[in-house]
Amino acid sequence: MPPSSKTKIIAEYAKSNRSSCKTCLKTISAKALRLGLISRDSRGFDMTKWYHLDCFSDKIESTELIGGFDSLQSCDRVALKKLVEQRTDAQESELEERNAKKTKFSTAIEEANLVEAFLLSDCSDNYKDATLLPKWKAFQTVIFRERDDGLHDSNKIAAFDFDGCLAKTSVKRVGADAWSLMFPSIPDKLQRLYNDGFKLVIFTNESNIDRWKNKRQVAVDSKIGRLNNFIERVKVPIQVFIACGYDGKVEDPFRKPKPGMWQIMEKHFNSGISIDMDQSFYVGDAAGRPNDHSDADLEFAKVIGLKFHVPEDYFV
Repeated sequence: MPPSSKTKIIAEYAKSNRSSCKTCLKTISAKALRLGLISRDSRGFDMTKWYHLDCFSDKIESTELIGGFDSLQSCDRVALKKLVEQRTDAQESELEERNAKKTKFSTAIEEANLVEAFLLSDCSDNYKDATLLPKWKAFQTVIFRERDDGLHDSNKIAAFDFDGCLAKTSVKRVGADAWSLMFPSIPDKLQRLYNDGFKLVIFTNESNIDRWKNKRQVAVDSKIGRLNNFIERVKVPIQVFIACGYDGKVEDPFRKPKPGMWQIMEKHFNSGISIDMDQSFYVGDAAGRPNDHSDADLEFAKVIGLKFHVPEDYFV
């Protein structure tokens, strides 16, 4: 059956063994099912390149577009239809993978641009409609504590989560005093780290600051108040970053496990000192264990390349 004017692919049984496959270059046996790809040469004549069924790599959108398909034996129609379905699934999967990689790459560029765009002149004394306490500033969806006296930048970073790691808190209680030390050894442990030349940094998520639109000031005062009181209690200068956003329709680049807070600290708040990743570490309670609320802390450490500890192992 001759192909229609729109048909570019044909299927037929080889009339002899004189044709060879354009992919593997091997002979196509007589009476073997072969696929032909029709193209037009420079003189305006149609030319057909033949292929073994398994060697044909061009896209086939549907068997309805294959000339001669209805003339094939039923078993060969089934085999060809299955090949088309497998190719379609593989192409869709490849397209999804490419799109996912493209999205991931674009997101990484956007996150890097946010970090690069950090300027102290862009920082504010307010987070949206909430006023920050003294020593605190906001940039994008991050609130950070300005440098305390005695805080020394270092190539060794001892980083910690706050809630459930350094401080025992409850979502049912708010207020600057609604916390207690998670472990009694914490003040001495932090003091020893400081004396050993580590810079102490807290990286903590607090999505309620964004979520509580009608009580944002309460959420800000509660979180910052607890951190201020904690630092006063342990009597060690600590750098603090709070990720206030949450992952709604768009992922927040600073919310753990995203590395945005770490990147800002590393690029803009460590005096250009290169960090020794072998000596630095991160401690957090969200390690993906059965009773943990998430694995955000573990994944945060992984994406940065830090050694990771859970608080009960590190402080006990």
